[in-house]
This record gives sequence, C-alpha cells and structure tokens, in this order.
Amino acid sequence: MRSLPLFLGYTLLAASALAADFQPDAGHTALFNGKDLSGWKQTKGGESLDGKTEAYGKRFAVADGALVIDPKVKGDVHIETQKALPKNVTIQFEFKGDAKCNNDLFLHGMKFDISSANIKELKVDTWQTLVIAVKDGKATYTLDGKAVKTMATKGEPTSFRVRAEFGKIEIRKMQMKAE
Repeated sequence: MRSLPLFLGYTLLAASALAADFQPDAGHTALFNGKDLSGWKQTKGGESLDGKTEAYGKRFAVADGALVIDPKVKGDVHIETQKALPKNVTIQFEFKGDAKCNNDLFLHGMKFDISSANIKELKVDTWQTLVIAVKDGKATYTLDGKAVKTMATKGEPTSFRVRAEFGKIEIRKMQMKAE
C-alpha cells in the first residue's frame, strides 16, 4: 500500500505538467500558455505580465495550467491581452466556475457575463468549453457546442479582457484563430 501515495503523487504531477504544456489546435494561437501571464497586461497602469504568474495581489494567478480568479482576494480588476485581436476572430477556452461565479469577458465593445444568470446551461465546478466567434460585426457565444447568445460588436478591434468580479473561475486552453 505504500506505493499508492507515490503513484497518486506521480499521477497528479503528470496531470499538472500536461495542463501546463497546452498546445493550441492547428491554425490557432495560444492566448494563455498555462505557465504564466505572458502576452497579458494589467488594465490599471498597463503593467506587462510577461513571465509573471500572478496579478493584482494574486486576484489572478496561474495554477495547474489554468488562470484562476481567486474570490478570497478582493478587487474588481481586469487583465487584457497586450495586443488587439483581429476584427474577425474565434476565441476558445475551457472554464470551470463555482456557484458564485460572475466574471466578465470584454471584446470589440461587448461584455459577456460568465454567470448562471446569463448562461442557463452553466454547470458548477465542471469544465465547459466556450467559443466566441466574431465575424462581420456579429459575435456568437457557444457553450459546449450550443449557441447561448448572439450580439453585435461595437467599434473597432480591441484587446480581449477578463474581469475578476465575483466568485471563482478557472480558465485553461485559451486560444484564438483569426478568421
């Protein structure tokens, strides 16, 4: 029985390493590498997060290949990609939120709430896949293959921004494809 804890330890270590070694799908570019916040910046002050594993006093932190918003750390703060994304773009990622999750995504003048009030199909503490497809001034949000919302974009291309508002959320395997 002594080998069971050792086996579990190696299994957890291997799972953590796999999560951090995310490779985007063919034709896609990673927006989050699972290891650090390279390519992102704080919106307050615009500080680059290249090589860093946390922002805003660990409100945003990288853990086990995921970007984690910690609800124990207070603050209504945002991080965003350092570069604007193309006008026509598809963003895809997996996320897992807790029962109090109400965190926002901003892209091309749109705000999308990741909350049970906004997404009826939201499952608590379960990994789900969200795809945001923006084409010719219209954005379609698809959760686990089912369209949940469509809205018009506003203005010119912008960065992709994540807002820490309420509850915990983990985000992994974030990638984009210019259309």
